[in-house]
Amino acid sequence: MLSNETISLIHLNLIQGVGLKTVQRLRDVFGSTERALRAAPGEIRKIAQLSPAVRDLLIHKPVLYPIERELELIQTYGCQVVTLYDPAYPPHLKEIDTPPFVLYVRGELVPEDAISVSVVGSRNAKDYGRKVSYRLSYQIAQRGLTVVSGFAKGIDTAAHRGALEAGGRTIAVMGNGLSLIYPAANRDLAEKIETSGALVSEFPMAARPKPRNFPRRNRIISGLTLGTVIVEASNRSGALITARLAAEQNREVFAVPGEIFSELSAGTHRLINDGAKLINTVDDLLNELPPRVLSQIQSQASPSPVPDMVAAPTHASAAEPSDTGSVLPEPTPETPPPPPDLTPDEKTIFQAIEVPSSHIDTIVRTTQLPISQVSSVLLMLELKGIVQQLPGKQFTKSNQ
Repeated sequence: MLSNETISLIHLNLIQGVGLKTVQRLRDVFGSTERALRAAPGEIRKIAQLSPAVRDLLIHKPVLYPIERELELIQTYGCQVVTLYDPAYPPHLKEIDTPPFVLYVRGELVPEDAISVSVVGSRNAKDYGRKVSYRLSYQIAQRGLTVVSGFAKGIDTAAHRGALEAGGRTIAVMGNGLSLIYPAANRDLAEKIETSGALVSEFPMAARPKPRNFPRRNRIISGLTLGTVIVEASNRSGALITARLAAEQNREVFAVPGEIFSELSAGTHRLINDGAKLINTVDDLLNELPPRVLSQIQSQASPSPVPDMVAAPTHASAAEPSDTGSVLPEPTPETPPPPPDLTPDEKTIFQAIEVPSSHIDTIVRTTQLPISQVSSVLLMLELKGIVQQLPGKQFTKSNQ
C-alpha cells in the first residue's frame, strides 16, 4: 500500500516541468509533499523562490497521465515505488546532483546492490563486444557484484545475460515506463531480470521510449554504481555520456580496448587516452575498487572457473612427446554431451556440430532450421563459452 506522501510525489512526477529543486522547496515550505498538493493557489503564489511558470504548474497541475491511471498501472504490474525520502532508496544514487525523486521498480532492490558496477556500450555491437560484455559481466556477478546496464540491444543485453547466467543480480535502468518493454525482443530477458534483480525507471508507467529520455536514464546507470565499464563505443555513442556522468559523479570509469580498425573502438580508446582505466581482466576492475569493497568481495566463496573474457580456448597438441621420448597416440575424437541448462534450440544446434568442426551451412542442413535462427543461437552459445567460431564460418565445441 502506497503512503499518501508517496502518492503525492508520484503526482508531482507526472507534472512535466516539476523537478527535484521544486519538490525540495515545497517540502521546506509545507513540511510534506502531500500538504503542498493541497495548498491553495494563494499559498503557492507566496513562494518567492519558485518561478511564475512553476507556480502556475503547481496551481493547475497539468499531468501527463491521470494519477488514477498511474496508480492502477503500478498495481497491475506489481511495481514498488521508492522515493528519495525512503530508507530503501539506493545510497549511491542519493549522492548525485540530481537524483530522481521517484523510482519505479519491478523486481526488488536489495542493500547488496550498493556493491555494483555498470557495463554499457554500443547498441550495434560486434561479436567481439558482445562476448566481452557477457564474459566480463559473468565474472563480475560471480564475485558477488550487481551488474547494472541500460537494457538496450548489443552490449547492454549481453551484460544482463552474463550476470544472469552466472547466477548473479542485475539491474536494468529503462528509458521508458515500466508498463512497456523496450526493445520488445528483450521481453523474456525482462522477466528473468525481474526475478533476479530489478527493472528500474524514473518515468511514469506509460511513458514511451523517447530519445530525450535516454541521456536522463544514463545518470541513473552511473549513479547507482561504484564505477562504469565502457565496452565498444563510437565517438557518438550514448555510452560516452554515461562515462562523462560517472566521472562527474566521482565514480570510476573503465574502458575495454577494442579492435584498432573498428569505429566502435574509437570512443573507448579516447576514454583510455583521457585517463579511463584500461580493463583486460575482471581483476583489473576489482583492484580499482575501494578497499572496503574488496574486503567484502574477498569474504565470499571463490568463484568457479569461467570462460576467459577474450581469449579462445587452446588445446594441447596430440603429438606431444612423453618423458620417455615416445609420442603419445592421438586420442579418438569423442562428441561431448550437451551442457546442462541449454534451451531446446541450443541443444539441437550444439548436437549438430561435429568433431572437430562443422560449417554453418552443414549445421543448417542438419537441423533444418532457418539460417537466421542458427546464427542467433550460435552467437548465444559463443557468449556462453560453449562454442567457438573458427575462420570460414566453421564452429567447434569449446569443451571437446
